Amino acid sequence: MKTLSAIKKDLEFNGGLSSLIETLKTIAVSQFRVLEQKIKTYEKFDKAFENFLKYIDLSKVNHPFLKPSNKTQIVIAITSDSGLLGGLNMQVVATALQQLKQIPGRLMIVGERGKAYAREGNMPFTAFSGIKDDEKYSQAIQLRNYALGKVYENSIGYLKVVYPHPISLTSQQVRVVTFLPFSEKPVAKGAAKEIFSDVILESEPGDVVEYLLYLYMGQKLYEIFDLSRLAEFAARFMHLEESSGRLKEMDKKVKLEYFRVRHELIDRNMRELFSARLLFVSKQ
Repeated sequence: MKTLSAIKKDLEFNGGLSSLIETLKTIAVSQFRVLEQKIKTYEKFDKAFENFLKYIDLSKVNHPFLKPSNKTQIVIAITSDSGLLGGLNMQVVATALQQLKQIPGRLMIVGERGKAYAREGNMPFTAFSGIKDDEKYSQAIQLRNYALGKVYENSIGYLKVVYPHPISLTSQQVRVVTFLPFSEKPVAKGAAKEIFSDVILESEPGDVVEYLLYLYMGQKLYEIFDLSRLAEFAARFMHLEESSGRLKEMDKKVKLEYFRVRHELIDRNMRELFSARLLFVSKQ
């Protein structure tokens, strides 16, 4: 049984740890809100990209971005460099490995945590450094160029990205985005796709599509990097919230133990005093 002084130290430690967790939660929420305000989703670019494709009949374009000759795929897993994410990085890597079971290929990992999980599973991979806030754009371009280089080498035909998507501060979801082969969004029922046969293109349709997708992939990867960072802050907050709840439950148990030991100590002292008094009275 612990002594009263030892239990007091436990209570003091829990109190200090609770204050630290609350501070970290506040920081995580602040980081989430600040980044949430900064993130751009480039809706205008997406709309312009979709509208431009209306001028091209993709079914008649023979390009590896649209019709791959190689069935091998690359799966890129976006993870973080830091902990306290409540298993979110593990879910991302697990989802990426599941994708590779469906279509064999290569695993590429962004972030230190993902590398650790892949090593534990003895899975070979190509590593990239974790997302840095002041280098996100250059990192996205580097990753795009590396992946597309493999397409040009005809060593892969499919390209997917697995990343944590922030639904809200309290909810994240691992999503899979298929970049290649590129497929247009399905046309709404009853609506026909507009293809302008009389449009004059100075370049070959395949070259136009290649350049558009080249730009599109860079922008999308940059957007995914931002969303992954936002999900990281949200997951950290949720992990700290769960830790705070567990700590409160532990603190309740320690307090109950403290009062029980204190009462037992008081009862024992009272019994000893009463016994001593009876012994004193009997000797008179």
